[in-house]
Amino acid sequence: MSHPSADTASTAETASRVALTRQLAVASLVGLIVVGLAWELWLAPLREGGSWWAIKVLPLAVPLAGLLKNRMYTYRWVSLLVWLYFTEGVVRATSGESGMSTLMAVLQTLLCVALFVACALHVRLRLRAAGADAVAADVAAANAAAERAVARKP
Repeated sequence: MSHPSADTASTAETASRVALTRQLAVASLVGLIVVGLAWELWLAPLREGGSWWAIKVLPLAVPLAGLLKNRMYTYRWVSLLVWLYFTEGVVRATSGESGMSTLMAVLQTLLCVALFVACALHVRLRLRAAGADAVAADVAAANAAAERAVARKP
């Protein structure tokens, strides 16, 4: 049998870790937006005077509200979306571009790893804290949504 104060301390520690992963995820996402804009508009654009390639950060702005509202679903799909930016960062870091472009690509890659780790840990910590019943309900809701999506297709 666990001691009530031990449960409270464990809950407080979990809440603290969840808050930390949320802050890391938001900071990494904002960092990716800032790096992407600075890279393509001022620091090392593909063309002189700035590049339209800066619009690549628009998809990153979409999940920002979900992360700020602490929506579990957003953390899940951001952890998948981030791999597109990771791939771009790795390719551009190794493609022999200018020194500044390479630096920005490496920075983007590192921010992507931080964002992925933060999202993965956040989801894991929240599901573990929620308990087995909440996880089962979450899985059932996801399965029901998938079945509805399949049923809508002609």
